[in-house]
Amino acid sequence: MAKSKLIQIRIRRWLSFLAASLGIAAATTANAGAQAAQAAPSQVPPAMERQKEIALALSSCPASLASKAAVYVLGTSGYVKVRDGQNGFTAIVQHALPTSQEPQCMDAEGARAFLPRMLKVAELRAQGKNQNEIQTFVSDAVGKGVFPVPQHPGVIYMLSAGNLLPSGNGVVGAYPPHVMFYGTHLTNADLGVDGTDLGADGNPKGPTFVAGDRSPYALIIVPVAAHTTEKQ
Repeated sequence: MAKSKLIQIRIRRWLSFLAASLGIAAATTANAGAQAAQAAPSQVPPAMERQKEIALALSSCPASLASKAAVYVLGTSGYVKVRDGQNGFTAIVQHALPTSQEPQCMDAEGARAFLPRMLKVAELRAQGKNQNEIQTFVSDAVGKGVFPVPQHPGVIYMLSAGNLLPSGNGVVGAYPPHVMFYGTHLTNADLGVDGTDLGADGNPKGPTFVAGDRSPYALIIVPVAAHTTEKQ
């Protein structure tokens, strides 16, 4: 039970940055007048060689989309766009937590609704903000409608074998390739899944499940088989 609770907390934290919808942190305003300090090493994801990061980002996409997707990589001040897209999809390696790694390939609506939040989180980290300060800022911004919400259902591909999420004790573990459908407002009950009946990985049992149950940003998580992306 303790293990399952830790995994659920990990997933909720991840989703709070990915979807900024679960309202976990208190909606208090960050001190805008605080002097930005240099980011502590523990708050900044490890630097990655640019071409490796690009390849990792694109590994989240289906092969049919990877060659024409826009790409962002993480710089010293936040994310920078290194390639324009030609098909409406955007590839990026998100770090919802400093030690996590979530390569993903989102459609145009996903990029409109979720990407600004990811970019802002990276920018705040580069300014030296800690995790609690960032969580508070995001929750407050969402409450004020600063960040957009999805206007219709869409898809985010996370097909990479490089999905890494930290557990409660900080140990990083792999998360299987999957596809996420957002903006559906569905619950686990809608899918016929018991959200309280958890498997060994801490997720509801079933061929698919809902993360962020009952949230307008609910994500239907559909595990898929591993795939290979052709070299771009």
